[in-house]
Amino acid sequence: MTQQERAGLEDRVARILEVAKQQGADAAEVAVSRAEGLAVTVRRGEVETVEQTRDQGFGISVYLGRRKGSASTSDSSPDAIEATVAKALNIARFTAEDPAAGLADPELMPTGPLPQLDLFHPWGLDVAAATELAQACEAAALDADARISNSEGSTTTSSRSWRAYGNSHGFIGSEPATRHGLSVSVIAGRDGGMQRDYAYTMDRVPEALEAAAAVGRRAGERAVARLGARPVPTARVPVLFGHDVASGLLGHFIAAISGGNLYRRSSFLLDALGKQVFPERVTIEECPHLPRALGSAAFDGDGVATRAKRLVESGVLASYVLSAYSARRLKLATTGNAGGIHNLRISDDGLDFEAMLARLGRGLLVTELMGQGVNGVTGDYSRGAAGFWVEDGAIAHPVQEVTIAGNLKDMFLNIDAIGNDAVRPGNIVCGSMLVDGMTVSGA
Repeated sequence: MTQQERAGLEDRVARILEVAKQQGADAAEVAVSRAEGLAVTVRRGEVETVEQTRDQGFGISVYLGRRKGSASTSDSSPDAIEATVAKALNIARFTAEDPAAGLADPELMPTGPLPQLDLFHPWGLDVAAATELAQACEAAALDADARISNSEGSTTTSSRSWRAYGNSHGFIGSEPATRHGLSVSVIAGRDGGMQRDYAYTMDRVPEALEAAAAVGRRAGERAVARLGARPVPTARVPVLFGHDVASGLLGHFIAAISGGNLYRRSSFLLDALGKQVFPERVTIEECPHLPRALGSAAFDGDGVATRAKRLVESGVLASYVLSAYSARRLKLATTGNAGGIHNLRISDDGLDFEAMLARLGRGLLVTELMGQGVNGVTGDYSRGAAGFWVEDGAIAHPVQEVTIAGNLKDMFLNIDAIGNDAVRPGNIVCGSMLVDGMTVSGA
């Protein structure tokens, strides 16, 4: 992003804020965005879809005292700005007062230059080059094993976005970002049975993507490994969540400590601040300023400066995840998390995947989860699962059509080990996670 492009976005924010002031808003905040993207999907070597996107627009929230109105548009012409601001103000006039509404406090805005997060790495990728990459990835997957019988397609993606935020406290900041990826999904067949699996790579920097052939081979090997899957008898056993699905468990934890669920009294971790929620050896950190990371941000959706912090320290819940609004509802201070978390990292026990299997001993390795059987109010957890049965620390056979069940409160406290096999891309980075004593229901 050039300095001229950055200045242009920030100038637009300033103009919109000035219009809001002229029309009578007591306070306002504006987010202006622009995005461009390319996605090419091939199947069986032929181009199936080509998508080229280009979006822009802005959203504004205005305040009349403690009354709030919001509006958005994809048109940034002067007339559209005037009309959109007027609509937001009209909504505010008919909205009930909310004591928690309003901008975040001015002293929480970033001061001085924003941290350099190195998030913008455009990829000079045209349709032909994107097609060639997807074809190479799919070909490697189909060639991985003679039992690979079909493909669900391979996709190359590349996007770049520009976002600027400002409010009537005087803060205006902008952050450009890129995201690139390559994925493939294939089907393996044997004796009338079929299994599918996939693989992907994603990064902000195109040169950091895994090679297309490696991604394809991994997808093919994963699909073949699932052939012959069968249920297992119902039992209470340890369950090892592979790193691909373990991050989802942390996602449930973040939801439970997020302000919206807390002030609505709809979380199984109500009033848990300062209490033991994980084993003592577990620490969970948020690291918003990691260079090139997918979740990095200098400020949150309220314009509040982000900062590194520990959400869990020595197993104890040390911080909620709050926006300015939810913090006021809870009579607490914002944690700079309007819009979500930024780069979550969990401590590990220094065990690689093979060591985690050995520690599991006998039980279930989960590599895929299905269904939405998670109750955020009670913590009850019941989901369909697929993966592998493990005996004596080694994979015995693939498993399908089973359900794993427990309660998230107990599951977090009963984490026996966390592996060091985390994969970097993603906002939540977590290695494989071994949970002691879950119910596996099968045949």
